[in-house]
Amino acid sequence: MGRRDDLIAKYADDLRDKCGMAPDMELLTKVTIGCGPAIYDADASTVAAGQDQELETVKDNFLVKKLGLSDGPQLMDAINQVIDTYGRSERNKYRAVVYYMLTKHFGKESVYG
Repeated sequence: MGRRDDLIAKYADDLRDKCGMAPDMELLTKVTIGCGPAIYDADASTVAAGQDQELETVKDNFLVKKLGLSDGPQLMDAINQVIDTYGRSERNKYRAVVYYMLTKHFGKESVYG
């Protein structure tokens, strides 16, 4: 297994153990690949949930640009739901896991067709 496969396995464990959901491995793999080289960077691979600017970036760059959603308060509500599911006290909230849960939340799996 390569480094990316190891990370995908780690993300799947987080989804199972910390978020209480069974991951769709095909979708998780596509979301992880979609994150690009950021998954290998210690800072970029995680979402700093306590920083409003970081959450705005997730909203603008992922939900609006990648998933094609219209901006509105429902986007930040969804981000906060995902952060709550992951666990606010959880130190490492992996970007690929957050993006995966947001993709599922909005039913936008087709983006990764």
